[in-house]
Amino acid sequence: MISNTTPVLAVDEKYLVPVSDHLKQMMDIPPSRMFLINKSLKVYLEKNAGAKIFDASQGDGGASLPGTPKPILERALQLQLEHGTAYDMPFGTDAYRKAVIEQYWKLDSASGWGPANVLGTAGGRDALNKAYQAMLALGYGRQGDLIMVSRVPWISYNWGPYGVGANVLWTPGDPAQGWAYSEDAIRESVKFAESKGRKIAGLVITNPDNPTGMTIAVEKQVSLAKAALEAGVAFVLFDWMYHYVTDESPMDLNSFLKNFTPEERKRIMFLDGITKSLGGSNVRNCHLIADEAVIKFITARASHGVIPSFFSLAVAMAAYEMGFNEAAKTIIEPTNASRVALKKLLGESGLQHIIGKGYYAFMNVGEFIKATQSPSGEGWTDTEQLGQYLAENHGIAVVPGAFFSPFGGDWIRFSYATPVERTEGAFKRLLEGLNALKK
Repeated sequence: MISNTTPVLAVDEKYLVPVSDHLKQMMDIPPSRMFLINKSLKVYLEKNAGAKIFDASQGDGGASLPGTPKPILERALQLQLEHGTAYDMPFGTDAYRKAVIEQYWKLDSASGWGPANVLGTAGGRDALNKAYQAMLALGYGRQGDLIMVSRVPWISYNWGPYGVGANVLWTPGDPAQGWAYSEDAIRESVKFAESKGRKIAGLVITNPDNPTGMTIAVEKQVSLAKAALEAGVAFVLFDWMYHYVTDESPMDLNSFLKNFTPEERKRIMFLDGITKSLGGSNVRNCHLIADEAVIKFITARASHGVIPSFFSLAVAMAAYEMGFNEAAKTIIEPTNASRVALKKLLGESGLQHIIGKGYYAFMNVGEFIKATQSPSGEGWTDTEQLGQYLAENHGIAVVPGAFFSPFGGDWIRFSYATPVERTEGAFKRLLEGLNALKK
């Protein structure tokens, strides 16, 4: 018997986390500036009272478009009232899991995947952080291994992995091709990781992409994933958060899974939710679909951490019940219309750009950055200063590409998740601000 006056470790000594001082060696994780960029518009309004302003920065259909339709929120409230306010399971509820599989994805039981492969989460960042932890633990079982992302990734792809003990690797890519992944670049990245004494715990494939808006054909997504798995990447995660916001068919998980063997399916994950396609940014609902062993691992840990709220699950279930195309049309239709209009305007402007699907266009404005530089080299070095200038002096907020990575320093992200007239007005104001730099 151990005396009650003796301290006792909660786990056996052989299971203790090794002592490391790496936490004090880590870089400070900066707060995301995505939530601050449009605040500079207030400066413009102070100087131009009553003037029109344009926010082409945030991809938030809850702010720039009608958001989640009222009937869906009312149905979700009804579900909440019927369900009550007791604890649910860390994965959500059985009804939610079933709705994701049967009503949303309409997944064939022949796939071998069903409700037990679904994890509900409190939004995309929660799902990603839980996925990164599973990649590290179930991949090579080591902290400090790498998560591979694109050359110019979404800001939180840089810092989410780092915060849970993974390092981030920017994959080689050509800006002329939108920094698109290639099979050779993936293999080269694996070799690079090995030269640093590290493994690659996961690869993230985002389609449509954030920030560039680039889309990746189904066949290419499959080829990239297989190349990664063959090269020794532990897991591949497909982030399809924007896939409904296109003028094409959304991704089909049934047909997609058929490209992978049962063994390969143990190492792939899928992320989707209602943030973008339903304008539910503040509802915080997302789901992760993966091998049952992965879901069980994450669920056990979630039971001691973050559990999704029932109301967030109910909003998704109400939308799935209605039929998701119908539920999301108030976001999808204006965004698709704006994409058509913006493509035309970009073609006429002569700006180098990427505009695939989703919410965003990525534009090269390097020539305007150079226009601010003196012969001695003074002036702006990248688009960070440009973003503040455009907001404060021309009433148009965009996201500097420099926020995503140094390789995006000559670029800006322009969100067209707005009605057509707002998108057209925002682009006109953008050109006015850019051209003013050359005068």
